[in-house]
Order: sequence, then C-alpha cells, then structure tokens
Amino acid sequence: MNFNLKEIYEHMGVFALGIAWTLIAFAVASLAVFFERLFVFFRSRAASRQFAGRAGPLLAQQQHDALVKEADGNKSSHLAMMLGGGMKTFLAKSRAPAGKLGAVELTRRDLVRINERITADVRRGMSVLATVGSVAPFVGLLGTVVGIIEAFAGIAKEGSGGLGAVSAGIAEALVVTALGLLVAIPAVLMFNFLSTRADALLLTLEQARSEFMDHLEDMAGDKRAVAAHGGSHAPGASDVVSTRTEAGDVGHA
Repeated sequence: MNFNLKEIYEHMGVFALGIAWTLIAFAVASLAVFFERLFVFFRSRAASRQFAGRAGPLLAQQQHDALVKEADGNKSSHLAMMLGGGMKTFLAKSRAPAGKLGAVELTRRDLVRINERITADVRRGMSVLATVGSVAPFVGLLGTVVGIIEAFAGIAKEGSGGLGAVSAGIAEALVVTALGLLVAIPAVLMFNFLSTRADALLLTLEQARSEFMDHLEDMAGDKRAVAAHGGSHAPGASDVVSTRTEAGDVGHA
C-alpha cells in the first residue's frame, strides 16, 4: 500500500476518524489561543507604552485625578489597569475618614488583588495549550492501539495472516499517532513561547507596582513632615526631582 493520506483517510474506521477529528479540533484550539494571546500581549505593550508616556508627568505633578481619567481611557493596557485601580483606591481612602489602616497600606493590599486578576487575565487560555501538548500524543496512541486491534481482529476473522494482510490496517493506525505528535509538538512550543512573554509582562508590572508604591509612600512622608512642622515646610527642589525620577521609572516599566 502506498503512503497516500487521502487513501488512508478513506479506509479509516469510525473510531479512527473520531480520533483524527478530535486531534484536528485540538490543533485549531491551540492556534486560536496562541494568536489571541499574541494579539493581547502586543496590544497591551503598545497601549502601556502610550499610557506610561502620559502617566509619568501626571505623577510628577501629582495630578492624580487626571491619571485616573487617563487610565480609564486605556482599557487594553495592563499597566493602566494596575496604576489606575491603585490610584482610585488611594484617592478614595485619602478622602474617607481615617481608619486603622492608612491609605497607602490599603492601596498596597488592593494592588495585590489587582495583580492577581491581571495575572489570571494574562495567562488566560494557556492551560489549553498545556493540555493539548500533554494529551494529544496519548489520544493519537489510543487511535493506533485500537486500529491495530481491529487489524488483528480482521486476520482472526478471515483465518489468514501475513504482513500483507495487516500492513494496511497498521499504517492507518500509525497515521493517527503521527497526527497526535504533529499537534502536540507545536502546542508545547507555543506554550513555552507565551509563558516567556507572560513572565516578562508580569515582571514589568511588578516593577511598576513597586515604583508606584514608592511614589505614594514618599508623598505621604512629605505630608507627615509638613504636619509635624506645623505646615511651615514646603517641598523643595530635591523632592520634586525625586518624584519626577520615580515617575519616569514607572513610565519605563
């Protein structure tokens, strides 16, 4: 029997066809997740760069309400989602009656929750790639085992044997295993590629979160210093430079 995929497909049994189409569905799902995640990562990167360029000066000038408004207009940026959410919490707690926890500490805790939501969003769908990469070879092997069983069952029924009698059935069965490997190997590669991208994005956001908290703590420290001196202390040039430097670091995160 010549290695003709069309001819092999036409001779496949119902079970083998079911396995083959299942593997094809796995491949389509893997490609859909891969390209959708790529689009999300590139869109978030571009939007975050644009947002960072505008957020840096707003932080330096302590125009916090404008920063929140700017973040609300960048829904596709994970950086805007984090800094905007944190700033909303900080402004709300600063304007509310003082409680046991300060506004900075409450903002820190809220940023942890926001970061968890962002992490879940960044890694959304990647479990599909991991599942396909680990399961597809076994699904193909299942089809091969069943195909070989059917080939030998046919020999037993006809009462004759030989390599020629089983070669066609075994070839059809092995094609399913090859299909399983063809689906699994790209899925593993795509999963590793996206994991690297996701880790880099989350690391950048973690650095931005840390720098944002430094800015809030520094600003709160200035306010406490002013209150301790009876309002006679005004922020000097070094304070402004420090704030601008931190804001610039956030913009480059």
